Amino acid sequence: MDLNELAEHVTDSAEFVIPFFQIHLPKVYGFQVTRFMVLELIVAAAMMAIFIPYARRVAKGDPPRGRFWNMLDALLIFLRDEVTRPAIGRKDADRFLPFVWTIFFFVLLCNLIGIIPWAGSPTGSLMTTASLACTTFCVVLGAGIAKFGPLQYWLSIVPRMDVGGVLGMPLKAMIFFIEIAGLFIRHLVLAVRLLANMFAGHLVLAVIVGFIGWTAQTTIFLWMGVTVSSVLCASALTLLEIFVALLQAYIFAFLSALFIGMAVHPH
Repeated sequence: MDLNELAEHVTDSAEFVIPFFQIHLPKVYGFQVTRFMVLELIVAAAMMAIFIPYARRVAKGDPPRGRFWNMLDALLIFLRDEVTRPAIGRKDADRFLPFVWTIFFFVLLCNLIGIIPWAGSPTGSLMTTASLACTTFCVVLGAGIAKFGPLQYWLSIVPRMDVGGVLGMPLKAMIFFIEIAGLFIRHLVLAVRLLANMFAGHLVLAVIVGFIGWTAQTTIFLWMGVTVSSVLCASALTLLEIFVALLQAYIFAFLSALFIGMAVHPH
């Protein structure tokens, strides 16, 4: 097993590779459907299957029953009270709460679906994480422009300074362009951070499991020792990956809320 074969476990493709056969994905109007696209649709369908009944239950005023619904209710309240409202402010937070909830659970489920054998994690692709970051970027701009107006929003990103005269104008212009660059860099880092964590985790798992194949042509004792060690290490790392999946979804949602808060509450 070489590096190219390992990379297949963490990169997108036009097929699902399952032992003994392959599922080739079709083109739709000349557009190639990929494995990560299918997984993202599965994640979206799972979210609809969970949250539509949950929303109906909340609308009726019924309390959550069962461990799963109580856990979901506690997680949603935590995201509201400990993430969204502190980052955006109680006055504006509830308007953006559905977005924060959606981005958190979409990222979380995209992370967790990669643990399923032969599936893959969509958040291990830059196209997915960049799309999520662009969505946050559009919400941030929309929030700022909706509150202050197009011109006033861009002027508000420059902090107030008691500097005037000859020095004031070039200094404010320089800070304006620095703030513009920082706005784009923040969202670029938002995409790269999620990509790097998920890509690295799954690649390490693929390497550890690949040791079994690399030692298959050696002595039986070496192969058995490596197999047992690889399975135990992969199991432990899978548990760590579950924690990382939850952590990265929380970080993405928290930073998204923080950036929205910075837009509606400028310097």
